[in-house]
Amino acid sequence: MPSPAPAPLISLTWTDHVTGTVGYLVVDRLVRGVSSGGLRMRKGCTLAEVTGLARGMTMKEALHFDPDGPPSRYVPLGGAKGGIDCDPRDPAAHGVLVRFLRAVRPYVENVWTTGEDLGLSQDLVDRAAAEAGLVSTVQAVHPLLDDETAARRRLADAFGVTVGGIGLDGLVGGCGVAESALAALDREGVAYSGTRVSVQGFGTMGGATARFLSEAGLTVVAVADVLGTIADPAGLDVEALLAARDAYGVIDRGTLRPGCQELPADAWLGAEAEILVPAAVSYAVDAVNQAAVRARWVVEAANMPVLPEAEALLAGRGITVLPDVVVNSATNAWWWWTLFGDIGPDAEEAFRHTRRSMRALVDHVLERAAAEGCTPRAAAHALVAERLPVMAERFGWYA
Repeated sequence: MPSPAPAPLISLTWTDHVTGTVGYLVVDRLVRGVSSGGLRMRKGCTLAEVTGLARGMTMKEALHFDPDGPPSRYVPLGGAKGGIDCDPRDPAAHGVLVRFLRAVRPYVENVWTTGEDLGLSQDLVDRAAAEAGLVSTVQAVHPLLDDETAARRRLADAFGVTVGGIGLDGLVGGCGVAESALAALDREGVAYSGTRVSVQGFGTMGGATARFLSEAGLTVVAVADVLGTIADPAGLDVEALLAARDAYGVIDRGTLRPGCQELPADAWLGAEAEILVPAAVSYAVDAVNQAAVRARWVVEAANMPVLPEAEALLAGRGITVLPDVVVNSATNAWWWWTLFGDIGPDAEEAFRHTRRSMRALVDHVLERAAAEGCTPRAAAHALVAERLPVMAERFGWYA
């Protein structure tokens, strides 16, 4: 039984004086005085959720730190997370976001680097940050850069890159998730052709994951958004669905081609597919509904989508969960690879680096899980437990 995670360094609750909306900031850990983690907005967001997400960010940073690996300009940061209990579609949401960022401005300026997460696009976060008087949502890391001007220009240029109508920043995370799934298939000797995929959530992460898996030759048979599940056993036209979604990942049903079935919202879970990709909300798979899962792999593109008791039951049925702290970590890492200068503002370079890094990480975790007879999550946790003390010794918490 793993020991409980230590209490976070900072945990605060904010109440909006205008609407009464509640928001949270949790800094789990610092490395060189800085932490990293996105800001989400969803109705029902809780302090416990944000605390768990912040701990997950600490793990993601540690997993991308290889003390024996090749030299890298990117030095891992600590983990943090922000969350606001508000529907992002609420007309008052933007004002709430601005006031939250204004309230936590000292943390963003000094210790917390942040960006888009569930319910928020980077453009929305950037606009709100500017209104709140912030230079950048990652300005806390600026003192760690060799050349701040060049680094900021490099990241801005990278955010201006599009591929197939989608921004590079909206694709790298899905590229990492897809590569994680492909690594699992390769390890088992499963051909891509004929392998079916069901995706919950068609926003940034879900949509990009579906694109990359489809491009690799897999068949996406089901996609779920807030309106329900769209399915076609013969395979969905992923590019057409991407073109038909709005800013919140909701697909225009009027564009669906003949043969597409409109099913209930939870139908994605029991789809006839080998790979299941929860890419929306946390806590999507619980001890009850896990019984509907028929897939061989559950690939966690979302943060904390599978509850621990559900994962244990899935493992008992021979279903492997590839954990979020591994497979969805590429978005965060891409920011830092680009800002610190390991890669430039180029899509193909970003995808190559993402695939290479994620393949090495997933292979390492799966090999350790096989050798120790444990789940991939337990293997990832063990790896983090080994790396965190090395990070602390080498870089310091507050240095």
